Amino acid sequence: MEANRQRVPRRIAQTVLNSLKGGVVPRIGLPYITVGRKNEIEALLHDVDIVAEGGASFRFIVGRYGSGKSFLLQTIRNYVMDRGFIVADADLSPERRLQGTRGQGLATYRELIGNLSTKTKPEGGALTLVLDRWINNVQAQAAQETGLSFGDPALTAAVDGKIAAVTASVSEMVHGFEFARLLSAYYHAYVSGDDTTKAKVVRWFRGEYTLKREAKEDLGVNILITDDDWYDYLKLFAAFFRMAGYSGMMIMIDELVNLYKIPHTVTRQYNYEKLLTMYNDTLQGKAKYLGILMGATPQALEDKRRGIYSYEALRSRLAEGRFSKPGARDLLAPVIRLEPLNAEEMLVLCEKLADMHAGLYGYERLVETEDLASFIRLEFARIGADQNITPREVIRDFIELLDLLYQHPDMTAAQLLQSEEFTYTPSEAVSNRADETYAEFTI
Repeated sequence: MEANRQRVPRRIAQTVLNSLKGGVVPRIGLPYITVGRKNEIEALLHDVDIVAEGGASFRFIVGRYGSGKSFLLQTIRNYVMDRGFIVADADLSPERRLQGTRGQGLATYRELIGNLSTKTKPEGGALTLVLDRWINNVQAQAAQETGLSFGDPALTAAVDGKIAAVTASVSEMVHGFEFARLLSAYYHAYVSGDDTTKAKVVRWFRGEYTLKREAKEDLGVNILITDDDWYDYLKLFAAFFRMAGYSGMMIMIDELVNLYKIPHTVTRQYNYEKLLTMYNDTLQGKAKYLGILMGATPQALEDKRRGIYSYEALRSRLAEGRFSKPGARDLLAPVIRLEPLNAEEMLVLCEKLADMHAGLYGYERLVETEDLASFIRLEFARIGADQNITPREVIRDFIELLDLLYQHPDMTAAQLLQSEEFTYTPSEAVSNRADETYAEFTI
């Protein structure tokens, strides 16, 4: 058994355990604790392949709070960055929506661009890095093709030609002319060492200009990114990133429940209309090299009074067919509904966490397989656990158990599990299933 345990670097173990105990999905270390979701991941990675070939995709990940939506999004985020994608992610909030009267849509765009991440810069803020890498790559390609050395005027002309080809391709898209002019301005500022102009171009790309007059004076463009058209610029970025040498762009927007919470019906409907525009755009082939994933709760999706289903055009596109049901979901549909992790998967996850905790604090693992089985049996014996238990709850309880055992060497796992805090009154059906689980995992 010991030989099969995967050693986790202490820095990563600390981050993972602290994040999970606080109910937050860690940005790093996910491969060490990924359990289940194999079918969902495979379905989403199929979308990734389509995007890399020039297509587009749009999926909703739907699950209760703590069911693993954010975990799945973060897992896919890491996968696609390893495959050469650029990822932009954001959580919606009262200040960040898809559409708004006070710049809430633009605030979402700014968050996405601020969080641009690549494999070499996974923490975000990668826009300048991508632009500089693009120019370096173009220069290197031109030098290789022509055999000219850097500093040669002929090489500069060849690079200008390649840059012009990229900007010309982008300029054919909506708002592409101004976008192309700014790419060209950034290139010339890079070549001449004009950091001030570079910074102004990046500021415009981030949507931070608020006055057209100021943008005109600084950059010669008489247009700004606004609440109404920010999505068009994400499509431009996706096309540009592909020409800059990346596989494509993945956009991940979580907490769609904040649209459900908008109190004003008209404002809510405007946001759903924007959602429909983005959905139609990707499925009709109007976007290229662009994938979109959105996380929502079942209520935020299905509530016909305030949820996404209150907008009939979306409900008719997203509602499940008559054959899909729990245990046999259609993972090729636009909506992926997360099934609860079963007892076996939760036991495997807890075993990984126990090994990680022991490695972090430098002790021999204190919980054995029988203790793990007892813990899972008690967690799944809660009344209604078969419908309502979430990985977040189980993980939080288990890490607390590990912390107590480490801090109090005189205690045993059996003592804690038999205490009043871990005693529940299970329904007969759930109790029977828990006994079966216990028997299955007691080796």
